[in-house]
Amino acid sequence: MTTARHDRIEPLLDRAAGALLGLAVGDALGMPTQLLTRAEVVRRYGGILDWFQPAPDGHPVAAGLPAGSVTDDTEQALLLARLLVDGAGRVDPRAWARALQTWEAELVRRGSADLLGPSTRRALDAVAAGVPPDQAGLDGDTNGAAMRIAPVGIAVPLDRSVAGVDRLADAVAAVSRVTHGTDVALAGATAVAAAVSIGVGGAGVETAIATAIDAAPAGAARGRPTAAPPLHRLIAAACDAARGVPVADVADLVERRVGTSLATTESVPAAFAVLAAIPDNPWTACRVAASLGGDSDTVAAMVGAVAGACSGASAFPPAARRVIEEVNGLGLSQLTDLAADLIRLRMRGR
Repeated sequence: MTTARHDRIEPLLDRAAGALLGLAVGDALGMPTQLLTRAEVVRRYGGILDWFQPAPDGHPVAAGLPAGSVTDDTEQALLLARLLVDGAGRVDPRAWARALQTWEAELVRRGSADLLGPSTRRALDAVAAGVPPDQAGLDGDTNGAAMRIAPVGIAVPLDRSVAGVDRLADAVAAVSRVTHGTDVALAGATAVAAAVSIGVGGAGVETAIATAIDAAPAGAARGRPTAAPPLHRLIAAACDAARGVPVADVADLVERRVGTSLATTESVPAAFAVLAAIPDNPWTACRVAASLGGDSDTVAAMVGAVAGACSGASAFPPAARRVIEEVNGLGLSQLTDLAADLIRLRMRGR
């Protein structure tokens, strides 16, 4: 690698690694609060989590997990990232379906109850029954595609032109349709991928939000139409409601005004609302997102991916990075190596 090439890649690499690290940090912070109500989160942890917590006893999907454990959000995103690298930027739908089935089988072997989401589960059952992969996910409308899409945002550059947005939306649809083929699911995944991509390219959070809003309709155009309201409008309204709200009040506002379920129409706008309220502190943004309850691990993972892409890996406390490594074996050097492979794909796509 020449010096000029090195200079071009290093800023991208820091932000790309930040996206992967931020996804893991947000996911791990939200692990114990997922499926709890906002009131239960406040009762157990106070208004905003201040650090990683173990799963509560009797938690329906995370019981027994130690503080700092990541969940399906991180594991599926990293699985997708490796398939993108192995496939030189392309992921065969059948190979992706098999990889998800193998991943779930390993979780079952380990005794985990935090398995595939409802849309992914239905789609993989359909594939196993002989449905073509490009038809299996036609009803998938939840947030599984959006939660794991960050690697595509890293690997595909975005210049906000019509052609650039179309290229990104095509890439998102190509890796998502096997499980999530509806307009709303692809709009959500495209919004998150666009925010990550523009962030890796050097943009700040507000530009990332604007880019997500602009790109979401291109994702929707590639999916089966549903009765869901236009996602870009929901994101914009959620962000408008959250800007300027004091940090201590953000989680209550998002829970009350936006929603925190696994529905794409709630969780994706919720993530962008947190980012709009807390654009300059990725660690605080992840903590607030993890304090929402509902699908808080996924919302916080999306927040962390976008915030990390816009700020770089160094925006997260070194102690938090150590927890992610010690508990999950995901050291910054390992995440940076994977990010570097994705950046190589990005540079080839320019």
